[in-house]
Parts: sequence; structure tokens; C-alpha cells
Amino acid sequence: MEPPRPAPIEPKDKPPGFTGPSPTRPSPTRTSPDFVPILDRWRLGFPDWNRYERPLEAPYVKGRWWDPYNQNVLKGDYPVIGQRYFLNVSAISDSLLELRRIPLPSNVSAADRGQAEFFGSGDQIFFNQNFILSLEFFKGDTAFKPRDWEFRITPVFNLNYLNAKETGVVNIDVREGTTRLDGDVSLQELFVEYHLGDLSPHYDFLSTRSGIQPFTSDFRGFIFSDNQLGFRLFGNLGSNRHQFNAAYFRPLEKDTNSGLNRLFDTREQHLGIVNYFVQDFIWPGYTLMFNLHVLNDSGDKHFDVNGFLVRPAAIGTLDKKTVDAVWLGWNGDGHIGPLNLTHALYQVVGRENRNPINGRTQDISAQMAALEVSTDLDWLRPRASFLWASGDSKPDDSTARGFDTIFDNPNFAGGGFSYWVRQGLPLTSTGLELVGRNSIVPSLRSSKIEGQPNFVNPGLFLFNVGADVELTPKLKAILNVSYLRFHHTEVLERVLFQPKIREEIGIDYSVGFRWRPFLIENVVITAGVAALQPGDGLRDIYTQDTFTFGAGGLQKTRGFPYDVLYSAFLAMTFTY
Repeated sequence: MEPPRPAPIEPKDKPPGFTGPSPTRPSPTRTSPDFVPILDRWRLGFPDWNRYERPLEAPYVKGRWWDPYNQNVLKGDYPVIGQRYFLNVSAISDSLLELRRIPLPSNVSAADRGQAEFFGSGDQIFFNQNFILSLEFFKGDTAFKPRDWEFRITPVFNLNYLNAKETGVVNIDVREGTTRLDGDVSLQELFVEYHLGDLSPHYDFLSTRSGIQPFTSDFRGFIFSDNQLGFRLFGNLGSNRHQFNAAYFRPLEKDTNSGLNRLFDTREQHLGIVNYFVQDFIWPGYTLMFNLHVLNDSGDKHFDVNGFLVRPAAIGTLDKKTVDAVWLGWNGDGHIGPLNLTHALYQVVGRENRNPINGRTQDISAQMAALEVSTDLDWLRPRASFLWASGDSKPDDSTARGFDTIFDNPNFAGGGFSYWVRQGLPLTSTGLELVGRNSIVPSLRSSKIEGQPNFVNPGLFLFNVGADVELTPKLKAILNVSYLRFHHTEVLERVLFQPKIREEIGIDYSVGFRWRPFLIENVVITAGVAALQPGDGLRDIYTQDTFTFGAGGLQKTRGFPYDVLYSAFLAMTFTY
């Protein structure tokens, strides 16, 4: 007679969260009353526990697959293969509705009959929807050491809509009307990361990352911040006190309307970046960083998807432009005692071949300096900021002195809540932008995302005061006032054929709110309103002659075509 088989294990206690099935082996069997084999060390059982005898969150809460906040096999908390292979799935819905006013000409074919004024309606409605899915598969227990390797793919599905109320904006062909509905699909991440080895017993490491990947070269995104195709070598030393990056990027073209990468379409750019961080430099909590950017941009001919020429810029000499430039940077971020401090200092040198504004080949020598100081007073953080970007006072000589960036996305002086930073201002009848969208430097490029750096520009002085206010644990307010003026206006006078343009841009007022209704980052609602009160310089640039009949006959008056430039937006981000 055969002995009875051991009974299958039926644990009374289950592991917390949504664990998924164990990937190890079928359920083990009990070999004796006192010994129960555990083949999956991640899915150990815990008893249900509720300290207060009422429905409250507890350490061993049971989860569901759609619950990303508690432990979940879909969020990399439990292995999906063996004991060391994990999967992390993220899904994001990012919605943006924006109302704005931008100075626009009424074009050769005005949208409204009988419209005689040069400037048309600057009011626009813009909607952008991104659905983002990210799949991350990796090996290694990341709680104590870096991953052995990781593969990540992030497709983005975009839908965008623009109502510009003027022709020649949504497309170069005025017959396309005043509205545009467009969509795009792209990959914003597609890379493999590999852990080369450990450099010390404290898990200082050296790793590589190859493919389309995000990278920001300094603390505030002043020079380069983008998802681009490249190779990156990175690691740390001294128990993570020292960190370093060495990266090479071969940038992809951007879609004009969505801003996403155009796959398999590289542009004639080569970009190398090296940076080095030292944490707790002299003062605990203060991080010092040095960085180096090297750019070669050969400027192949390129029209955007709406038919506008963006390389070379459609002004002056229509000839191929080449930029060879090097940015040297010294940055710092952190706190020194009770004082929060962020600073940046850049020098850019190199050569710009056939600048379209003056048709010359010039040496580059330009500078930028930025400083932000703040302190925390319980729920209030008052801030003061300053930025200077050098301008070119002699646009026809052999040296280009206007500071420009590579692909900036600055979080400074209000960032995306500020009108000046958030909105791109076209320089009417030139094919240039006074300042690009999500940029801070008035670079006079044809396009921030598809054009080339331009070092013949007016430069900028920016003075800002603001405050971050924690109204409640869920609601934060961001208040900012900025005074802006050009460093030099000679290049604007040359481009616009207009003398005596003054330096004052104006005053930028903005207020924003960030609401986390569940005290977590899975649901975030952001809203903001900004207004740019134009100064004398902006009024000189956007001047309109208006003719009226009065008692003395035909009267001509000159003035700014709008009462105020404004921006209002609502953004909703839902993350799984």
C-alpha cells in the first residue's frame, strides 16, 4: 500500500498587494508538519492586520491589478520571471487646453473680409492630448544595488488641435483655413541600459544606456533637455557623492505640431555632453556641477510639416548654415544653511558659418548667468531670480555675441507658468521667432525645435520675484512677476528695418496652481494664467498704424495692436 502523498500547501496568509502568480514553480508540498518549503521569497505571506479595527490603510493591504499605489506585480514590486526579472508598466494621460493671445499679422489673405489692419486676431485655442504607455523590463533587485540591465519602450499617441483665427498660421497655404486637427505616433523612449560593473563595495557603479532616452544637462534645463537618440555612459563614485555623465546624441527631427520625435529621420546634428556632479561640496546639501556641450549643426535644408522653411531661416542670405559651438558651464544647486540657491554661468565659443541675418561667417563669444535665491518659511517659499543672456550690439562685425542654447526647457522664473517662457512670439514678416515656445532666450531662430542656434540676437535681462505657497497639503500656488528687457536691440533694428527700438520688453505676471486631490502624483491638475504687459521695446516691434477720419480729416495713430498678451491653460495628468 502506497504511503499518502503530502498535502499541497494552502497558506492562510497571503502576500500584500497585487502579486500575480509565482513564476518559480508549481506550488510546493508540505514535507512535514514543521517544515514548509518557500520557493518564492518575494511572495511570503503576511497576516491581515488592522490596528484600529476599522477600515483603514494597513501595512499588509491586499491589492488589485488596477491599484498602482500599493505593491503590484505590474509596477516592479514582484518578479514576473524567476526571482530577478521584473516588469514595470506605466500609462499616462496628459491633457492640455490652452487659450492665448500672440501677435499675428492678418496675412496677405485675411480671415475676415474688410480687415485693413496689419495685425489680425491674436487669440488662439490650442488642445493637446498625449497617451503615453511605458513598458520597462529589467533584471536585478534595485533596493540595494543598480539593475543588471533594463529595456524600456515608451510609445506616445498624440492628438492636437489649433484654432488660430487667422490664415497662414496653421499652414503656409492660406486655403487650409484657420484651424488644424492633427495626430502623431512616436517613440519617446527606446533604450537598453546595461550595468558594466561596480566600482566600490558601496555599489558605486558604471553603466551605459543606448537608444532614445531622456537627458537634461543641468539642474534647470538651460542648455539641453530632451528625449533623443544617443549613447550615454554614466555612474558614480565616493558612495554616490560624485556623479558623472558622458553622452553622444544624434538628434532626430521633430514633428512640427506635436513636438514628438520623427522616427528614422535624423538631422545633421552631432551633440556631445559631459557633466560632473559633487554633492555636499563645502556645505552639506549643496551640489556643484561642471558641464561641457559640443555641437556640430550642418543645417541641411528643411521645411516643416506645415510647409514653412525652417532651415535655413527664411531671411537674408538663403544659404546653408553651419554651427560649431562649445558651451562651458558652472552650475550649483541646493542649500547653504537656510538659504536655497541655484546658479548657472555659461560661456559659449565657436564659429557660425553664413548667418542668415548678416550673411557673414563669425566667431562666437557669448555668455549667460542665472541666479535664484529662496528660503523656506513653513508653508511659504519666497524667491528672487535674475538671468542675463548676452546680446549682439554689432550684428555686422566678425563676432557673434548673442547667447543661444541647444534645446532648452527652462524651469526658471516661473517656467511654464510665465507668458514669456510658455508662448513662442513670432517676429512678424521675418520668418523668425522672437522667443521660442518653452524657451527663455530671444534667439531669433526660425523654430526652436526644427531651426538652428542663432548667435546674432538681442539678448535678455530678466528680474523675477515670486513665491511658492503650500495652501493645503493638496494645493500649491506659484506666483511670479518678471521684468524683462533686451540687452541690445541693434539686431532687431536690422531685421525689422526700423530705427530706435527701445530695450524694455515688459512685465510678466503669472499665477499657477497645482492640485493633487489624493496627495499622490497619480492624479495632478495644473492651471495657470499669465499676462505680459508690453513695454516700450515690445511696442516698437509690434507697432500698427491705424487711420481714422476725424474733424481734421484723415488721422494716423501708431500703437500696440492689443491691450495685453495673455495665456491661460488647464492641464490634467493621470498616471498608472
